[in-house]
Amino acid sequence: MEKNRTRQDSEERTAPGRRAVLGGAAALGAAVLGAGAPGAAARERERPQGRRFEGRSVVITGATSGIGRAAAVAFAAEGAHVGFCGRRAELGRQVEREIRAAGGEATYVQADVRVADQVRSFVDRIAARYGGLDIAFNNAGVGNGKLPHELTVEEWDDVQLTNARGVFLAVKYQVPHMLAAGRGVILCTASSAAEQARPNGAAYSASKRAVQGVVKAAALAYGTKGIRVNAVLPGTTDTAFVRPPGIPDADWAAYRQAWGPLNVDGLERMADPAEIARAVLGLASDDFPYMTGASVAVDGGSTAGRRMVQPSRGQ
Repeated sequence: MEKNRTRQDSEERTAPGRRAVLGGAAALGAAVLGAGAPGAAARERERPQGRRFEGRSVVITGATSGIGRAAAVAFAAEGAHVGFCGRRAELGRQVEREIRAAGGEATYVQADVRVADQVRSFVDRIAARYGGLDIAFNNAGVGNGKLPHELTVEEWDDVQLTNARGVFLAVKYQVPHMLAAGRGVILCTASSAAEQARPNGAAYSASKRAVQGVVKAAALAYGTKGIRVNAVLPGTTDTAFVRPPGIPDADWAAYRQAWGPLNVDGLERMADPAEIARAVLGLASDDFPYMTGASVAVDGGSTAGRRMVQPSRGQ
């Protein structure tokens, strides 16, 4: 017994204790950080003061209206040089003029994300104009509100080509510019419908699931190259995508007011495009350096589940 205690005492004197090992590792880590990559405090000091995206180059697909337009305006207001595309030239020129009139820098290029040559030309043109590519927001998308048996093959293909192929093509031509710089951020618009399908949303949900697949694969492929890739999952948002064409403003306002209480998901209201844009800018900023391959729901809680609706008294 005495021999065992003596041997244990000897080992404790000669071998470092757990606290000593952890303390030594922490000290070594601090020394390495001090000598090499800057720590959090140093990174904060290096961050440019003022606007978060001053001088950075941003490309956005599908920015002639809705969430894409709101993101283009917001990025430009924070100092970014914004290049964006869309099929509707008149709306694109209008957004370009609005951003420039407010003191921002923006360039509109008419392009269809379904067409490879147009996507490549758009990305290359913006990268050449603004000296590279720092951030990409792949947002273009369409939907079709038909039941599966009602969809034509052409309607199914149109949704897949725009939403899934369009994101693939954008990533394909954006990545080489980011690899050349050794850094970059790519964000893609998926949808809460990728997590919570609806009976009339087969084509849309399938396409947005595909977007998530592209995001995850690209995050793994390019993470060690300094490129982060994430998806944003908006919920129902007040855009032309949701609002029926030609409905008067007063009727749409009444519908929105009635829609809220009927929707027992989440916050019981639609999002404003600017709310989704704020989430996009946050994820594109330097505040999330360890986030990649993620799908971030910005949906007012709709994918969290459904609340119980209590019947009124007397029912």
